[in-house]
Amino acid sequence: MNTFGRIFRISIFGESHGSGVGVLIDGLPAGLPLIFNDFETDLGRRRAGAKGTTPRKEADLPKLINGVFNDLTTGAPLMIQFENTNTRSKDYDKLRDMPRPGHADFVASKKFGGFEDYRGGGHFSARLTTGLVAAGVIAKKLIFPVEINAKLIEAGGNADIEAAINKAVEEQDSIGGIIECRAKNLPIGLGEPFFDSVESVLAHMMFSIPAVKGIEFGSGFLAAKMKGSQHNDVILSKDGKTKTNHAGGINGGITNGNELVFRIAIKPTSSISKEQQTFNVATGKIETLKVEGRHDLCVALRAPVVVEAATAIVLADLMMLEQKIKRIV
Repeated sequence: MNTFGRIFRISIFGESHGSGVGVLIDGLPAGLPLIFNDFETDLGRRRAGAKGTTPRKEADLPKLINGVFNDLTTGAPLMIQFENTNTRSKDYDKLRDMPRPGHADFVASKKFGGFEDYRGGGHFSARLTTGLVAAGVIAKKLIFPVEINAKLIEAGGNADIEAAINKAVEEQDSIGGIIECRAKNLPIGLGEPFFDSVESVLAHMMFSIPAVKGIEFGSGFLAAKMKGSQHNDVILSKDGKTKTNHAGGINGGITNGNELVFRIAIKPTSSISKEQQTFNVATGKIETLKVEGRHDLCVALRAPVVVEAATAIVLADLMMLEQKIKRIV
């Protein structure tokens, strides 16, 4: 489904080359100040334009359809919409018969019987993360003074991001990346044991971001190589602060008051300029495919702000469940 959350609930909608994309937010408290300019910084961080990103440029001006009155949230559902104004749908005509390797083209056609909008990836496109970022702007306001910071720490296996991007541009091939996200000033006690642990809910949300293939918290997979005496975080004070943070700020599925730390792995973009082999469903043969259109060489470049937004959405919902956020702010 396209809906996430229990109290702070979001629903994303739209297609890459449809009339637009957006988000519907329900459960939003009343009285939260919200103006057009609040969205400018984070939407700007998501916008294309830097080296290694798609040449497609959208203004991404948010239209607040309802749920706001006199620059304050009303407590009613809030809809935010973004128009698609810079599309070149003809670039995707041949993909109807020749699905891109590694992309959702093939499974989308099978699942929806060929009725899906395939242009630009349709509803499977990372274009829909625009709505996530918009919802994240609001969630960040709600969870203050919690601060979330995500950054790209590796691209194409290289900690030198610029060098990695230059090489990808030279080779006209795509690369993946690793993004680290940190959240500080979190209260103790968010999350539940087992199925609604903070890790479970965050992982659920992170895997909703296109191209995410892995996640680890704290020391992550390195923990498997450590001994308990190395991995255990010594508690230093009654507020739960620890000497180290191998747990990544979570014990037993519950926030422990330390910094929340996790990393996600993002795969290389499926749409590349290099010729590839794929199955032509019209001819029944393996044929050569050269993908047209405008695509990111490294989608991870624009993903940190999406990761921040997704994290803020999860934390806003968890804080509402613990009654850390009032119905009227």
